[in-house]
Amino acid sequence: MPGSVWKWVIFNVFVLAMLALDLGVFHRKAHAVRMKEALAWSAVWIALALGYCLGIHFWLGQQKALEFLTGYLIEKSLSMDNLFVFLLLFSYFRVGGEYQHEVLFWGIVGALVMRAIFIAAGITLIQRFEWIIYVFGAVLIVSGFKMAIEKEKQIAPEKNLVLRLFRKIFPVTPEYEGKKFFLQRDGRRYATPLFVVLLVIETTDVIFAVDSIPAVLAISKDPFIVYTSNVFAILGLRALYFALAGVMGLFHLLHYGLSAILVFVGAKMILSAWHIEIPIGIALGVVGGVLALSVLASLIWPERKA
Repeated sequence: MPGSVWKWVIFNVFVLAMLALDLGVFHRKAHAVRMKEALAWSAVWIALALGYCLGIHFWLGQQKALEFLTGYLIEKSLSMDNLFVFLLLFSYFRVGGEYQHEVLFWGIVGALVMRAIFIAAGITLIQRFEWIIYVFGAVLIVSGFKMAIEKEKQIAPEKNLVLRLFRKIFPVTPEYEGKKFFLQRDGRRYATPLFVVLLVIETTDVIFAVDSIPAVLAISKDPFIVYTSNVFAILGLRALYFALAGVMGLFHLLHYGLSAILVFVGAKMILSAWHIEIPIGIALGVVGGVLALSVLASLIWPERKA
């Protein structure tokens, strides 16, 4: 038990230290993140994840390491779909490039908290109600088919229930106020449009978590492996956004690959309820292979613009 507690403490201290270093040192001043900086940070987060995976291999064994790597790859690939939505949201709300990092940083902090809650709830449900595995598997399969037939991403912030309720109870300034989320004016506290964007991103991530958490639970039931793979994928999401923002349109076939991955892990989860286990090495090969093929196909057959 003490060792189990300490691994959680050490990992979360490391995450908090990296977040403090990111925002407090490297991004203390608001600025537009350039491609070179974004690629460097993406390489750092990927290297940290792979280094951690190697540590898991020596610490907990090959099986756990493969589970982490597969979960990380699934979360990383599904997060690519999130990036398209972030790009649309920033365009819709006309968020300046120098403030996008601030919104994504706090959005990711919120996402880490929400994912921890979702993971704990998901594992608890599976342990208490074995039949819930069929529900999670069905959700993944349905989500996969929906993603395959979805022609293009659409956003409608005005239909966001949380945002509509927030605007009714809290006044919002008409213009952006730098990187401030709140300000005091005439003895009254106001939210800024930047906080509105953050609120939409947070509520959108909850919807994404409905797919992503069951997908990783199909790979591993170990809370530590599921949590850490999620955290590493999310921490690298912000840098990945700035690195790929200008070239996301090139990967127009990626959503077909993601849909196939969702269907595959959904089927894997349902089969596991029947005690038919797909080896983790095969699962990793399928996820990596489908992802690579969808990216390669996007580059070989570029999208034709009308």
